[in-house]
Amino acid sequence: MASDRSFTDSFIDEDPKRALEELNVALGETADNAEWLCQRAYAHILLQNYNRAVDDATKAQQLQPGMAIAFLRTGIAEYHLNNIGAAHQAFTTGKGLDDSNEAFQTWIKHCEERMATQSQNGTSNVQQTATLPIKHDWYQTESQVTVTIMVKNAKKEEVMVTFEEKELRADVKLPSGEDYCLHIQLLHPVVPEQSTYRVLTTKVEIKMKKTEAMRWEKLEGEGTLSNMKHFAPSANQYPSSSHYTRKWDKLVGDIKEEEKNEKLEGDAALNKLFQQIYSDGSDEVKRAMNKSFMESGGTVLSTNWSDVGRRKIDVNPPEDMEWKQY
Repeated sequence: MASDRSFTDSFIDEDPKRALEELNVALGETADNAEWLCQRAYAHILLQNYNRAVDDATKAQQLQPGMAIAFLRTGIAEYHLNNIGAAHQAFTTGKGLDDSNEAFQTWIKHCEERMATQSQNGTSNVQQTATLPIKHDWYQTESQVTVTIMVKNAKKEEVMVTFEEKELRADVKLPSGEDYCLHIQLLHPVVPEQSTYRVLTTKVEIKMKKTEAMRWEKLEGEGTLSNMKHFAPSANQYPSSSHYTRKWDKLVGDIKEEEKNEKLEGDAALNKLFQQIYSDGSDEVKRAMNKSFMESGGTVLSTNWSDVGRRKIDVNPPEDMEWKQY
């Protein structure tokens, strides 16, 4: 029976995305299996969909109030959302249901340390606004929107980014100890499951997968897909975040024109002539030049395929030179 299926932690750890897809199918529209809801919450946590994890874990608690693991999932998701008070409450309730699970005490300790730090800093909530302005920028390609937060030397474990369909939230602990939060209501929807971020020494880079290959007029606000313009870069324009683009066909054409007009002398002029003949020649001319040059050891260069195509071309060095085989 389908209801007998088990979605273990190890199965979800191996491929959270695939596990989420299978759990979605298993739960269907009713979503009335507390254990599966709890495990889907775990998959959402691994994929950093913390708000969805809270929703699933909370519903699992309602269906099965004595399920301690559901409170653990809730607490972890709330912690990553910086809702430290709610996380502490979930961990405390879960510990009361299952005192043997040491994870509850570990997380309770984390929460209490965070709350103590907030109290010392005079903040009643998790977020303390940074005194120095932190800049962020964005650019887009056909398939992605990239947001860059210009903060240096942030620690990976102190950066939390959550994706919703039309919402982005990034919480960063600055090297100064202050908390920085970037909260954006996106102009158009993204695919949370295919959105990622990475922490570099010079910045935090966030990549969000577009649902449509459309050009965004801006990053934030209210918009509809019907008002969007199709993302159609001009042919041979190299993708760039720069404010200008280069037409590479024109650039190549300009270079070729410069080469064509270049004044050469001696062997260089002769070589250029041969190159021009080969470039402009028909397939038969090119075959004739290749065959005569290769068979004669570079001493004969003919463009007459009707001649060289029916015989082997002998070596024919200049009169004042002698051919030697090495």
